[in-house]
Amino acid sequence: MMILMATILPSKLSLPLNNKKSGGKHSFQSKYVFFSNKPYPKFAPLSPNLHFSYDTVSVITSPAQSKDNKITDWNTKINEVCEMGNIDKAIELLYMSPKTEIESRTCCSILQLSAELKSLQDGKKVHSFICSSGISIDSVLGSKLVFMYVTCGDLREGRLIFDKIRNEKVFLWNLMMNGYTKIGDFKESVSLFRQMLDLGVEVNSHTVSCILKCFAALGSAKEGKWVHGFLLKLGLGSYNAVVNSLIAFYLKIRRVDVARKLFDELSDRDVISWNSMISGYVANGFSEKGVELFKKMLYSGVDMDLATMVSILQACANCGDVSLGRAVHGSGVKACAHWKTTFCNTLLDMYAKCGVLDGAIRVFDLMSVRTVVTWTSLIAAYAREGLSDEAIRLFHEMDREGVSPDIFTITTVLHACACNGSLENGKDVHNYIRENDMQSNIFVCNALMDMYAKCGSMEDAKAVFLEMPVKDIISWNTMIGGYSKNSLPNEALSLFGDMVLEMKPDGTTLACILPACASLASLDRGKEVHGHILRNGFFSDQQVANALVDMYVKCGVPVLARLLFDMIPTKDLITWTVMIAGYGMHGFGNNAITTFNEMRQAGVEPDEVSFISILYACSHSGLLDEGWRFFNIMQDECNVKPKLEHYACIVDLLARSGKLAMAYKFIKSMPIEPDATIWGALLSGCRIHHDVKLAEKVAEHVFELEPENTGYYVLLANTYAEAEKWEEVKKLRQKIGRRGLKKNPGCSWIEVKSKVHIFLAGNSSHPQAKKIEVLLKRLRSKMKEEGYFPKTRYALINADSLQKETALCGHSEKLAMAFGILNLPPGRTIRVSKNLRVCGDCHEMAKFISKTLGREIVLRDSNRFHHFKDGVCCCRGFW
Repeated sequence: MMILMATILPSKLSLPLNNKKSGGKHSFQSKYVFFSNKPYPKFAPLSPNLHFSYDTVSVITSPAQSKDNKITDWNTKINEVCEMGNIDKAIELLYMSPKTEIESRTCCSILQLSAELKSLQDGKKVHSFICSSGISIDSVLGSKLVFMYVTCGDLREGRLIFDKIRNEKVFLWNLMMNGYTKIGDFKESVSLFRQMLDLGVEVNSHTVSCILKCFAALGSAKEGKWVHGFLLKLGLGSYNAVVNSLIAFYLKIRRVDVARKLFDELSDRDVISWNSMISGYVANGFSEKGVELFKKMLYSGVDMDLATMVSILQACANCGDVSLGRAVHGSGVKACAHWKTTFCNTLLDMYAKCGVLDGAIRVFDLMSVRTVVTWTSLIAAYAREGLSDEAIRLFHEMDREGVSPDIFTITTVLHACACNGSLENGKDVHNYIRENDMQSNIFVCNALMDMYAKCGSMEDAKAVFLEMPVKDIISWNTMIGGYSKNSLPNEALSLFGDMVLEMKPDGTTLACILPACASLASLDRGKEVHGHILRNGFFSDQQVANALVDMYVKCGVPVLARLLFDMIPTKDLITWTVMIAGYGMHGFGNNAITTFNEMRQAGVEPDEVSFISILYACSHSGLLDEGWRFFNIMQDECNVKPKLEHYACIVDLLARSGKLAMAYKFIKSMPIEPDATIWGALLSGCRIHHDVKLAEKVAEHVFELEPENTGYYVLLANTYAEAEKWEEVKKLRQKIGRRGLKKNPGCSWIEVKSKVHIFLAGNSSHPQAKKIEVLLKRLRSKMKEEGYFPKTRYALINADSLQKETALCGHSEKLAMAFGILNLPPGRTIRVSKNLRVCGDCHEMAKFISKTLGREIVLRDSNRFHHFKDGVCCCRGFW
């Protein structure tokens, strides 16, 4: 252009650069070249008819204009390189150029490219160049620096610059708020929002969306509702993006009704609106409603996207709707979503939770990219199916593939071991945890303790517990519950005492400690826990209420248990079953039947456990006809297939009623192979009814099934002893000795003034042993005077009558009852528990004491409760 203009000028003429007289329209200036600076002569306007000769004008470059040309070249080149996306070349040119010649807009271009490439290192080089070159960081350059740092993940450095160049650009405020939101620092994001309002920066829909996410994450319902009102005042209430954010907020704070109202009022629903509502329903436990809305979405002509499919697959997993899940699977394949890892992970999880393990494995095998979520989902699938060995195998395969297990993987595989009782596999995982220094994680430790507790290794669980640097409520509950379930009630109560000094128990704690009180029949401790429940309002917790009823039942106070049972406003199946079983334990069969019928009238259908409870109640009350009727109802009306436990109850019912031949025939006709429990029930009946011949026949089956169970040998020995077949008793005891088996010693305990006193059969080490012996001899003499004679056949030793009588006086339940008479106030019920079945002579003495001394006695043995009052026992001989 310059050359063309030079050639058309007349010869001998030149244009000055700065001719103020000539005026703007006749002056000509270029940043590239300039013409000779000779004086510009006056001349008349040129005539169109006048012809000139044209000569080329010489172009001369001045030093000032040359410098300007070079500056432009550096900036232009760098910007061109940035446009091509070559960050390395741009940085190279930047450092080659003279620092004084680079413009701030050029730095902005490189910073933009650094942000796009998320190259923090290059962005820092540009920042360093800016600082060393003395380039002024104005609002534009400062904003670009903030953008680069935040985009590249260095929020701290971005904040430092942001604080220096703070301006009214809402984009920059939104950028910083979103940065803090992404790293989970919601409080700082909220703080920025408040500063923004104080400075009068005008918010937009992006601001609202971000702050609503923060309030949702913080559970700040009140503040979120204020934002809702605020945006309505600003007139942003009709913006689709804003309403979508509001819907997501209300769903997050579990106000599903408000979210649905906003959704219904939204005229222009996009796929985000539908997805928010569907995923919200699923997250809040309304998967069925999520499925319904999904179908409406399809009917409305809105195409689903990846987020829709992921949400609806989660809903299918929760509902067990594998048919719909398969349909979504097909749609995902057509939309090529099956290449997306998120889709495949959710699909795998859906098949796993719907019990289609083969489907989950097929999805897993077809995945080209497997994340830790993928492996964990399949491990969890194996765990649900009880295939802990496969879960462990997959865990080790995952490690070999170079995928590092996370906390969820570890806890999942430990859960698999716990469900299957795989202690050895669990210890393998524990070794992995140690090797990878994961034992300090509280979730891992809790899962470890749970695994050990469910595998019956409380010593290992205790070791983990003691090594934990920090313990939460779950840690304490896991240990207390583990002790309770592993028949270590004293340890559970001791740990509970330690816990209350550290932190406040919750409902789960109380539901765990009550079974420990029940196991020990520790009524005083149970009442203390009951008081804590009432003071802290835990009775409304269904689990706690059920455990409380169960505790009073097992502590021998069925009347109080029934009173609490009636106070429970909504009774679930467990509540009813606990009460039915409680009546059965106490020999109140008719009460159990009445309660069972009330349950069915209330619309609660019994399950297999409920039928075990009612059959047990009929057995321990001698209700033969009623027991048969319930056995038939179970199969014909309730479609519950009998299991070994149900058959055992029927055998026990027949055997206790003296129908030994019928019981034997029933066992032989069973459609499933009888176990030792069923044969043992018949063996017990043989002992009660002194059928030695059948007992020997039945014992052969029992010893074959459980040759190491001492209890069955003792049961047969007692049958021989009561029939005074001492030679057979001797042979059996020799057999027990050869096998190295040991009989559990008789042990009874009684609680007095919140202290448990334990008595062993024949043990005279108790401080009050002499007083107890004197009292028992006095009671024995009085019994003889009134016509009661010792049941010496229960002494189970081959000796004379005096020796047998002496042995009987040393039975542990007698010692505990005598201690109760000596130490409890007159009129107070004597409550004794025994680890074995109560003997007949002790049963007779308890009846005598209750009549002669006017003391009510509640004796709990390994089978049931005996309530003695006025010389009568509630068992009526069925024990």
